[in-house]
Amino acid sequence: MLELDNITVRYGRIEALHGLTLRVDEGEVVALIGANGAGKTTTMRAISGLNALSSGRILFNGQDISTMRADLRVPLGICQSPEGRGIFPGMTVLENLDMGAYTRKDSAGIAADLDRVFGLFPRLAERRKQAGGTMSGGEQQMLAVGRALMSRPKLLLLDEPSMGLAPMVIRQIFDIITEINQQGTTVLLVEQNAQQALSRAHRGYVLETGRIVKEGTGQELLHDPAVKEAYLGVA
Repeated sequence: MLELDNITVRYGRIEALHGLTLRVDEGEVVALIGANGAGKTTTMRAISGLNALSSGRILFNGQDISTMRADLRVPLGICQSPEGRGIFPGMTVLENLDMGAYTRKDSAGIAADLDRVFGLFPRLAERRKQAGGTMSGGEQQMLAVGRALMSRPKLLLLDEPSMGLAPMVIRQIFDIITEINQQGTTVLLVEQNAQQALSRAHRGYVLETGRIVKEGTGQELLHDPAVKEAYLGVA
């Protein structure tokens, strides 16, 4: 479904990604883990079209989208729930979700997807008229994911969905990510919580200073001694 072929991204003279290559197959949950500054968010922004490539290419369902504008990638089926949630704080839950469907004209399909989001996140249904900025961090994260789902993505990009959340809420968010995948949405997950990410992922990549240094199944990486020491706090 998605292929990153030897991509390089620069911020001025600084090269943030150095010939990065990875793939996401249809139906998978793929985790991308790494420390702060490793290049995880830069990778997501490159896929979304928010960061231009210096070299390499990005293929989505066989189509080269390397130079395609970000807004044109959404109708293709790529949508991102960004790091930090990025909800519209002065808008209600329902208005935030409506913004996720801004590229769509199929009112019946939008209504069906709204029902799907409320099924996944009953808390959002209860608070549909509440301003997003008055909700808890966990509720805002649910809203950010729900808003992304309203575009009906084929590939859902999740950037640090557990950031700043309590352990109980983190487990709930990851349960819902698993359910979203089981409903047919492919997921690329950037996450510092390596334990949760790798335990849910079909495959994973370890990113260090802009380079992929390890890849394997989620379980292989979860039990890799170097990964355990560096990211799971287990020597």
